[in-house]
Amino acid sequence: MNSIDYDPKTDPKEKLDKGVQARKDLRQCLGELVEQRHGRPGVDFLSRLANYDGPDGRMADADIVATAKLFLIAGHETIVNLITNGMLTLLRHPQVLQRLRDEPDLIVPLVEELLRYEPPVHIIPWRAAYSDITVADTVIPKGSQIMLMLASGSRDPKRFHDPDRFDPDRRDNQHLGFGSGIHLCFGGPLARRETQIALTELVRRLDRPRLVADPPPYRPSPVLRGPIHLDIEQGDG
Repeated sequence: MNSIDYDPKTDPKEKLDKGVQARKDLRQCLGELVEQRHGRPGVDFLSRLANYDGPDGRMADADIVATAKLFLIAGHETIVNLITNGMLTLLRHPQVLQRLRDEPDLIVPLVEELLRYEPPVHIIPWRAAYSDITVADTVIPKGSQIMLMLASGSRDPKRFHDPDRFDPDRRDNQHLGFGSGIHLCFGGPLARRETQIALTELVRRLDRPRLVADPPPYRPSPVLRGPIHLDIEQGDG
């Protein structure tokens, strides 16, 4: 993940090469784990994938590795940031935090508003124009690389009333937190549920939580938005 972070002290080619090598190493590591689990079914995720004969037959090892990579990276990094961004936002809005304690069902629209207000993925830099596109009188030629500013779109004042305000009661909240169209994140339902459970439990268990530092230190990434860590005190200190 460091390969998409911004570090002016690191040579771009060196960072890219390290990222490519890290992906190769991860693929090899996961491949070896899958091989070890063939014929040795267990309760872990890889064991179930490696030994499950579904209606279309058993998955190829390469597909299992690709699926595991997706869960490990897209299904972990983004949720870590979403949960942390969510707790940070609640601590900055203590009245909403208390309301969540009193109204646990508020968590469903609250997470949707978090995905709009403070999403874990701010930019998608890996899109290309399939044809010439005109946006605001500017022609984007076919084949051009496009960077989608998802976080900016979710705060578009033409689409959302008072977009810079955190409002868990917001209606018609069609944010871009999971992208859209054919690229809509199919892990969205799992991400929502994980965050709903985590924030509900944190709010219930923590006693008078408060931030140690605001703002906390953030990772230097233009793509993934989230604190490196979030220090919290509770109780009387």
